[in-house]
Amino acid sequence: MPPLRADLSAVLTTSSVMLTAGVTVLDRDTGQVTEQLNPDLPFRSASVVKLLVVLDFLWDRGTAYEIPAEDRARLEVMLRSSDDDAASYYWDELGGGAIVDRMVQRLGLTHTTRPPATHPGFWGYVAITAADTVRIYQYLLDQAPAPVREFVMGQLHQPTRYGTDGFDQYFGIASAFSGDFSIKQGWSGFLGSGRSRETDAGIDLTSEALHTTGTVGPGDRAIVAVYTLHPVGTPYEQAYADVTELVRALDIPGPAKPGVPDAG
Repeated sequence: MPPLRADLSAVLTTSSVMLTAGVTVLDRDTGQVTEQLNPDLPFRSASVVKLLVVLDFLWDRGTAYEIPAEDRARLEVMLRSSDDDAASYYWDELGGGAIVDRMVQRLGLTHTTRPPATHPGFWGYVAITAADTVRIYQYLLDQAPAPVREFVMGQLHQPTRYGTDGFDQYFGIASAFSGDFSIKQGWSGFLGSGRSRETDAGIDLTSEALHTTGTVGPGDRAIVAVYTLHPVGTPYEQAYADVTELVRALDIPGPAKPGVPDAG
């Protein structure tokens, strides 16, 4: 595992940040992991689990399958604008936690699990890690049938600035880079969103969670997965800025151009 650089350590330990983070960055050109920190530490997934939901929906459909218009509309807004209603619809339609069980087996995920037994319907409480998230993107980019790759990655390359719940989702990757990037973000706990005052099955369900995942560079050169937890009560704008600062400190191969301004 690459050593934790001094500049990255400083970002994580400064009193204004106080982050718990899980990070994995993979350079697809070389196959090398350029950054890694707590890669197997489970976090509640928040909306990143929507990647598993769409893959489960499309699994074994065949290359000639055409997504029905109604499903296409739901899936597009789920991926581009992180729509929760669409995720809840498919969570119920596809069997809830069974989605996670199937995708763990199919993709060889090692630390991803269904929500705690106390919260079976809470898809945002799926446990996931930075390393497993990189495996999901590797499948999408290198193994998925072309129609699946083109549909899913096509949506992730065209995210809306705001989620359907009104949250600005251009933190992290989207603020640190411009041009060639894709994102699937996750947020939980802010202003009561996804709040649960407890910890279950080794997963923190209390701290504010903000995650940025996706790809950077021409040809999706780098896969980036950054999961973070913040002290309860941290304002969204502060977490937004802190996660973006963390991403900017990472060793991410490919062009790194200034992105859109930070929120707040």
